[in-house]
Amino acid sequence: MYPTVILKNTLYKKSQQKRRTSPCNYKERFFVLSTQELTYSEPRPGKKPIQKGCIQLSRIKCVEIVRTNAPIPCKYKYPFLVVHDNYFLYIFAPDNDCRLRWVRALKEETKHNNLSPTYHPDLWMDGRWRCCHVTDKCANGCHPCGSVKPLPPTPDTQRRFSDPQERVVVALKDFVPVQDSDLPLHKDEEYILTDSSQPTWWTVQDRDGNVGLVPCTYVAEKSCDNFLRFAWYNKNITRAEAEELLLKEGKEGAFMVRDSRQAGVFTVSVFTKAPGSNGEKYPRVKHYQIRQSEEEEGKFYLAEKYLFSTIPELIHYHQHNAAGLITRLRHCVSWGRQASEDIPEPSSETWELDPEELELVKEVGSGQFGLVWQGQWQDMKVAVKMVREGAMSEEEFKEEAQVMKKVSHPKLVQLLGVCTRRSPMYLVFEYMEGGCLVEYLRSHRGALSQDMLLGMCLDVSEAMAYLESSNFIHRDLAARNCLVSKDLSVKVSDFGMTRFVLDDQYTSSQGTKFPIKWSAPEVIKFSRFSSKSDVWSFGILMWEVYTEGRLPYENRTNQEVLEDLSAGMRLLKPRLAPESLYQLMQWCWKEKPGDRPSFAVLLHELASMMEV
Repeated sequence: MYPTVILKNTLYKKSQQKRRTSPCNYKERFFVLSTQELTYSEPRPGKKPIQKGCIQLSRIKCVEIVRTNAPIPCKYKYPFLVVHDNYFLYIFAPDNDCRLRWVRALKEETKHNNLSPTYHPDLWMDGRWRCCHVTDKCANGCHPCGSVKPLPPTPDTQRRFSDPQERVVVALKDFVPVQDSDLPLHKDEEYILTDSSQPTWWTVQDRDGNVGLVPCTYVAEKSCDNFLRFAWYNKNITRAEAEELLLKEGKEGAFMVRDSRQAGVFTVSVFTKAPGSNGEKYPRVKHYQIRQSEEEEGKFYLAEKYLFSTIPELIHYHQHNAAGLITRLRHCVSWGRQASEDIPEPSSETWELDPEELELVKEVGSGQFGLVWQGQWQDMKVAVKMVREGAMSEEEFKEEAQVMKKVSHPKLVQLLGVCTRRSPMYLVFEYMEGGCLVEYLRSHRGALSQDMLLGMCLDVSEAMAYLESSNFIHRDLAARNCLVSKDLSVKVSDFGMTRFVLDDQYTSSQGTKFPIKWSAPEVIKFSRFSSKSDVWSFGILMWEVYTEGRLPYENRTNQEVLEDLSAGMRLLKPRLAPESLYQLMQWCWKEKPGDRPSFAVLLHELASMMEV
């Protein structure tokens, strides 16, 4: 008896990398699910497809949706996981409906198997599970299988939207559902909050009466009555009491939000030691009233150019960008309760390292703030960034470290911990055996294959796509600030200049020095950084890779480079670069930032080249 075909679709699959040396790639395949097996074939226009794989359904142990924020370098962006024997097959669907059809069908056909009770909800990438960071690929899953959030309540079709008694929330960002019970969010749109009892998922209703679950961090309440859940809000505190509390705190950027004398209006009070109009530094408290825009109804602002749909969103933004204020809002201060920062202080158990456990072996370089050493920590090779005295305050050091700890990606050099309890202070990173990328390129000239060169660019684009999706900018991307691991993968390092910016743009106000030959025109002219200025720098980095470490514009002075760029001139095509790769470089070097590609697009283009 022939098996019955249940589903068939063109989908993408990620290589299962059954051997350690197997490449990671993404291929278009024609999948067929029958009552007996799951097969996939390579489509060949005008010819019979070639079968590339066949999995007996009886061997399948787990089928689950994959939840990840990792960049996906193939055309289809909705992954699900099929575990069979000891292998992990990642399949990518074109949309969520298609993914759900396949997951449901596979679950139905395998429901009588000896199924795994747990699975890994995120991807296996670069030798570890992204969800739990375990490095054993066969380790038990860290999440129960088949977990489904409770269905939301049935919407009341008679309910009026935005009733005065309703709790209204505004979407801070888009959200794409991954399960049937989720509701899509569209940035800046309003929703009715119907249930906020769960700590991470809230139930909301859209304008059409659709009800579903959304991550609570993706929305903010519009009502002013609900600020008590934020540590920065101080109800019933006077101006004088706020000044007394902030002066006592004495930290640059210490702030609070309080009720103004005018009912329904709020004031941000912030402590600063910045120079006054006479140039002298003295501690004082500045007060900014949160205003509503006359041109755009319902928008709030502190500085005219920066408008927000909710006050929490406004505060969140200014915690990372001064943008017209005398200083950014660094440390929220609460009357009679523990302060809570947007980026929390990590616990000492997991963050602070004992310097006695660190052995400094040899000096390997120097950075913006001091020397870099190769060291040993707990039988592990590490890189130790030593901060020279006076280079930065302890507060600035901890801020930089918190930013680096906050970002985590297999293609970013990972911060392991800090030593702050004695001078000099240390940042401790994973050690990269291959050293600096530009030096690696120069020392291996003539020995690097096309695949290796392209793989280096792909590695960096993965890291930068992650930073872009997380609203981070690097500001000093170059081959000198990338490192090569023992297995020859490339990771982005040196976040000494990185800033977290929610509008994806940061204008330096302190005359920051930056490398002219890697900098976009808007950085050179206006000190205006964004992820698109990082894209320009990435184009220069690709040029460095394909010239095997040559210095860009090596015979030109900085002034001559500025003149050349103003005249529309660009770096010439490297001898080793294919025409398609050089076209990507030229796309990165468009004059207007908006004409340049995103890192997500660059990642997709480079991954496509790798597949060819």
